[in-house]
Amino acid sequence: MTSTVIYKGALRTEMTHTQSGSIIENDAPVDNHGKGERFSPTDMVATALASCMLTTMGIKADTMGIDLSGAKVEVTKIMKLEPRRIGGIKAHLFFPETLSLDEKQKEILERVGRTCPVERSLHPDMELDIVFNW
Repeated sequence: MTSTVIYKGALRTEMTHTQSGSIIENDAPVDNHGKGERFSPTDMVATALASCMLTTMGIKADTMGIDLSGAKVEVTKIMKLEPRRIGGIKAHLFFPETLSLDEKQKEILERVGRTCPVERSLHPDMELDIVFNW
């Protein structure tokens, strides 16, 4: 089992990661009757893409002797109304200025990031705006 999810009422859920016991709460977003005091489930999908990209790139970077510490992604989720769903995700990646990579290394890391399991799991109709800022 990966996790358990409990509905706490007031459009909030509490998710517990089975292996670690780590807990995350979700709220419905303000534009869908929620309080917006926590990540919404759709926020987490968009954010999971960014986390997965950095994680898979970090794994590959480690094998290449590259430290990606300090890399960050600015994520924007774009909702569609009919049917209500995530229509697009903007993920703009930024890398430390001290990171000195050649074009081949950048190409390898970008390819790894763009083939992470979360991106491969997203619906092909979802518009992705992914930018690597080296």
